[in-house]
Amino acid sequence: MGYRGEKQWRKERERREEEMEPEEEEEEEESESRKSWFLMPKSRPVMKTDAGEMRMVRSPGGRIVDKPLHMGFITMEPQSLFIPQYLDSSLILFVRTGEARVGCIYKDEMVERRLKIGDVYHIPAGSTFYILNPGEGQRLHIICTIDPSESLNLDTFQSFFIGGGTHPTSVLAGFGPETLSTAFNVSMSKLEEIMRGQQEGPIVHVTKSHAPSIWTKLSQLQEQDRLNQVKRMVLGEADEEEKEWSWWKLLGIFSGNERRIFGDKAPDSYNIYKRKADFKNDYGWSVAVDGSVYKPFKHSGTGVYLVNLTAGSMMAPHVNPRATEYGIVLRGTGRIQIVYPNGTLAMDVRVREGDVFWVPRYFAFCQIASRSSPFEFFGFTTTSDKNRPQFLVGANSLLHTFNTPELAAAFGVTEERMRRFINAQKEAVILPSASAAPPDEYWKEREEKSEDEGPRVIRNFGDQMIMGFD
Repeated sequence: MGYRGEKQWRKERERREEEMEPEEEEEEEESESRKSWFLMPKSRPVMKTDAGEMRMVRSPGGRIVDKPLHMGFITMEPQSLFIPQYLDSSLILFVRTGEARVGCIYKDEMVERRLKIGDVYHIPAGSTFYILNPGEGQRLHIICTIDPSESLNLDTFQSFFIGGGTHPTSVLAGFGPETLSTAFNVSMSKLEEIMRGQQEGPIVHVTKSHAPSIWTKLSQLQEQDRLNQVKRMVLGEADEEEKEWSWWKLLGIFSGNERRIFGDKAPDSYNIYKRKADFKNDYGWSVAVDGSVYKPFKHSGTGVYLVNLTAGSMMAPHVNPRATEYGIVLRGTGRIQIVYPNGTLAMDVRVREGDVFWVPRYFAFCQIASRSSPFEFFGFTTTSDKNRPQFLVGANSLLHTFNTPELAAAFGVTEERMRRFINAQKEAVILPSASAAPPDEYWKEREEKSEDEGPRVIRNFGDQMIMGFD
């Protein structure tokens, strides 16, 4: 009947493993042993400096994935800068803690957005951007999705740094000195000084004690003053040092038309915490943001969601008919159960803060909060249209809609018995489920057996979040 159960899934995994690096195979073996095939237990460092780091979880591969999405985790120390760059992949940023200023080029315009906790923001592939943590005592933590559908397929994604020196190397460094000297209209000695000055990596401190550069000066100005300063640089009214850092020219936005450069028609960010819940009852709530709510998502083909379950409650078994779902636990503990198309259990595993999971399109699944605390998780879907999940259980389930003699015959029971069975649950979407939520002691023995497993992606999402490395 098409899908033949676990054996077929194993064949798909074997095909995927042939394309993996040795370290990835080891991780998959650990996952196999824990029956956690839909968990992504380890993140990989992408870049790291004294001022911050970026880690990433690769999307699973194979025919079962309708659209791969990598998940990234950016941590930035107070008063630090993720230097200007563009990617061959689009980004969606979600600010978990702290505040950020994100500057980017939008339709040849320089724009900047202030992001706070709960904000989501889309950066298209090929758009030059920077991220600044202006806080004096607050780390910035960002969860992001990396869509490689437009990538060069060189790896997970490719950064092209505009700023840089010896580390990282600017894309400008590939041009001959004579070419750059002519393009910048500066001497060879000044060119060499600029192109070799940066050695601190892609995430740098912008405090006076760490990096007394033009970036430091710009970051410490108020927003309007900073834009005015950049305007002076673009219009040729800056001093010699500022002129040397006028990388804006190389981005093709130097036109002498300040309205074009500093006009602000770019989309704003969207705060998911301020959106009214799509569904809410005594047992929790859920929110989804798609392209109809936040227009930039229409171009990305991606949506986001946020779910909060009270202690012991359950997101009823359901199916996503339009999208694969990627999620991360923000707080609390719970269980995730996923079912194969042939009706056998694919995964039943406890998850906690920092765990990353994914659910293939069409696969039935549910989430259950532990009895001890609420369970909150955030994630991305592979569609910017309304996902319209189909619930298999509950007062609004498709069984209610499909309550016909044919349904009773399919289960081999009378219509009256089928009706009583379906109507027994009066709640919808988020259900009370004390019996399905085992106490913490249930998991204690299972966790003791897996103490040697790899570190979590993120150990703690509190004020002192630590990324998953020893």
